[in-house]
Amino acid sequence: MRILSLSYEYPPIGGGGAPMCQGLSEAMVSAGHEVDVVTSGMKGLPALEERRGVKIHRVRCLRRHRHYATTPELLTTLVPLYRKALALHRERAYDINHCHFAVPSGVPSYWLHRRTGLPYVITCHGSDIPGYNLDRFQWEHHLIRPVWSRIVRGAAALTCASRFLTDLIHQRLDVPVDVIPYGFDPPVFTDAPRQDRILTATRMFERKGVQFLVRALQHLDTHFEVWIAGGGPYLPELERLAAKLGVAVRFLGQVPHEELMQLYATTKIFVFTSAVENFPMVLLESLSAGCAVVTTDTSGCREVAEDAAVMVPPEDPMALASALSALLEDEARIAQLGELARERVARFRWSRVAGEYEALYRRCLGDTTLNRTAETR
Repeated sequence: MRILSLSYEYPPIGGGGAPMCQGLSEAMVSAGHEVDVVTSGMKGLPALEERRGVKIHRVRCLRRHRHYATTPELLTTLVPLYRKALALHRERAYDINHCHFAVPSGVPSYWLHRRTGLPYVITCHGSDIPGYNLDRFQWEHHLIRPVWSRIVRGAAALTCASRFLTDLIHQRLDVPVDVIPYGFDPPVFTDAPRQDRILTATRMFERKGVQFLVRALQHLDTHFEVWIAGGGPYLPELERLAAKLGVAVRFLGQVPHEELMQLYATTKIFVFTSAVENFPMVLLESLSAGCAVVTTDTSGCREVAEDAAVMVPPEDPMALASALSALLEDEARIAQLGELARERVARFRWSRVAGEYEALYRRCLGDTTLNRTAETR
């Protein structure tokens, strides 16, 4: 099968949706399919690259930051993505287009479908759904709601990784949604001693809730170091808050992925305090490393971690402080959570997830025989 994938973000650009697109693309190549990805370019990145069998085509657009983009920058991706996708389809005659993010990537996917008839599957990741992101893109979603609805209704299939996001979609449109989790193949971690450290890693937006961890530290009496990894527009506010409260926090800024993996492997406790999530990759990564995880009992966080983590209410620094205090005094519980974490992540192997997507593609293309074969994997 020849698969065209459109995603305005692809590693090293972007957040949680980007590595999901990468992982699925590579898994599809491993399954014997051909995959071309059309994505945003950025200074310092090649226009054409092949990684693990995936051909990555980067188009010229405006983008200043690797971890987030502004609305005007997103608008500059639409026409270049469409033109490149159209040229590639004329050359290679793809069977299906997998579009990541209903917007902005759905716009060129919809244009391509109208021009050529190429069916497209949309995977929604969160911020492309109205009402998901309360601190970004609200007015944009209000303005484009008719366009968004047309793009979603025009898809051959619509997928997302969590029941939470499915419910949010159904508040806007009555359309079928296939819930398929993100895949994750745990890396091989080196055996290294774990440090008395509390770590969080995320893109720095207000809705990620890192401010509640900073506030919780006022109520903790511990020798554990607290490290915060990640960049973004909310980072200066967090630094000011920590200084104001007089709490000891080490802000690392943006950390390369390989270094972040090593941080997970040498950290005892990982905290993720986001209020709204679809299927957070940082939880999969920290669980796979055997960290004792504390996260919010909301949205996709519970769906990822379930009983392998300590759950706290969102936006509640006192509850977070209480959970951390109990965990800091119980090394046996920290070790137990680490074992549960590794067992939990084993359910999300890419080979299994890719099989679900292959079955979905076959269904969209009307190939029921191979669809049944894929479902038995």
